[in-house]
Amino acid sequence: MSGLFEVAAGLIALGLAVYYYLSSNLDFWSKLDVKGPKPVPLFGTTSDVLLGRLSLFQYAAREYGRFRDEPLVGIFSYRKPILLLRDPDLIRNVLVKDFSVFSCRGMKAATKAEPLAQHLVFLEPERWRPLRYKLSPAFTSGKLKEMFYLLKECAQHLDRLLEDCVARDPVIECRELAGKFTTDAIGVCAFGLDMHAIDGEDNEFRKTSRKMFSTSILNRIRIHLKITAPWLLDLLSPIFYDREMNDFFIDTVAQTMDYRKKNGVKRHDFIDLLMDIRDNPSKVNDIEITETLIASQAFVFFLAGFETSSTTISNALYEMALNPSIQDKLREEILEELKKHNGEMTYESIKGMKYLHKIFCETLRLYPPAGLLSRRSLEPYTFAGTKVTIPKNTSVVVPIFGIHHDPEIYPQPDKFDPERFDEEAVNHRHPSFYLPFGDGPRNCIGSRFGTYQAKVALVQILKSYKVEVCDQTVIPYVIDPKTVILLAPRGGIKLKFKKIK
Repeated sequence: MSGLFEVAAGLIALGLAVYYYLSSNLDFWSKLDVKGPKPVPLFGTTSDVLLGRLSLFQYAAREYGRFRDEPLVGIFSYRKPILLLRDPDLIRNVLVKDFSVFSCRGMKAATKAEPLAQHLVFLEPERWRPLRYKLSPAFTSGKLKEMFYLLKECAQHLDRLLEDCVARDPVIECRELAGKFTTDAIGVCAFGLDMHAIDGEDNEFRKTSRKMFSTSILNRIRIHLKITAPWLLDLLSPIFYDREMNDFFIDTVAQTMDYRKKNGVKRHDFIDLLMDIRDNPSKVNDIEITETLIASQAFVFFLAGFETSSTTISNALYEMALNPSIQDKLREEILEELKKHNGEMTYESIKGMKYLHKIFCETLRLYPPAGLLSRRSLEPYTFAGTKVTIPKNTSVVVPIFGIHHDPEIYPQPDKFDPERFDEEAVNHRHPSFYLPFGDGPRNCIGSRFGTYQAKVALVQILKSYKVEVCDQTVIPYVIDPKTVILLAPRGGIKLKFKKIK
């Protein structure tokens, strides 16, 4: 009997200890006089995210809307305190003015479970800074002009694919169509590799992208652990480590580099810059250069460029189908600009399509691929105009999706209106009210490439085809909360394509 009593007492003591641990930090924001939703042990304030009801960016947008009179909002992921920024000036300070304090994204790579996570998105400032500086030349406007002919070739392949698809069935899944185009475009522009995704080949790159953005329970757990407990993700690496994918990317990048070196191939592209880093570590402050570190940069460029651009292309087509008058006006501009360049799609012709740019910007406002930005303080920091001082290593987030859907900034925020990006309207808005690519030194390095990649696809499609809604089109647009981080539609985007004669 006494033995059972001791076991029961031990279990009670253990339960109390666990409860104390889970609840001991939940007064963090109240001590700093920062308002926010009331946390509960274990879940913190993000139970709807953990239960799959909301994505992270939808949750952040909800709290952004609930605390309208507050410049800062205190939330919790489990027991971890996170500061949500509402005030645009404070956002600007964190991302730009005081970047030296917030140069860390606050997401540590779980290198045992995900060796290829050692890339620009997750790297700590000491390794991020020299790598970013060295890789930036691959994304200049001059480099984009130089490789534009490659994007154009991919667009021509896309046109042939569309013709075949429409002949079989005019109703097309747009995300799959756009994904094939972006896979080929990134493959040839960044790596000098012909992916043949448009030709129907389901290669390892396509399989990898599907795997990484899968909404399976295992993948959702992986993403949650990556954000909240990378140490636990590493501890569970036997479950989450994907040897096949890891070896494929490392081997592909290494073999491509070795082939170029052996045969004297120079393309002045992303791979050439990675080769220079591998062969000359002194150019990146002598940080330790490994095959995995090199392959990680190629890995993130492929994944980020594939998913964000393909989603943006399909979302833009969705809005064109819902708004035929806008689509007609855009097509008129496309044909007019192409006529100025002898019917050819050129870098200059795309640049001259001002209405296309408005449509592209409005698509990213309504559907920002990444609806949340995160940073971590590297030292104690006092927010200007407040009495709030956060300690070192405090996480802060910028609710991009919430800002982009704020009716006080964008009236009728769910309405697709390209004129929001008229030059005068843009000049009257605070720069922190539109952040599809982030801001400051740690913004999206591939934003220029992604922009032109998406515009090229839209021009190629809309100059020859009219897109319409059909009985398989999901209306209204429903965000899939199971994607956790990146915005994606539930049920895909199916539209009817009609060839213009």
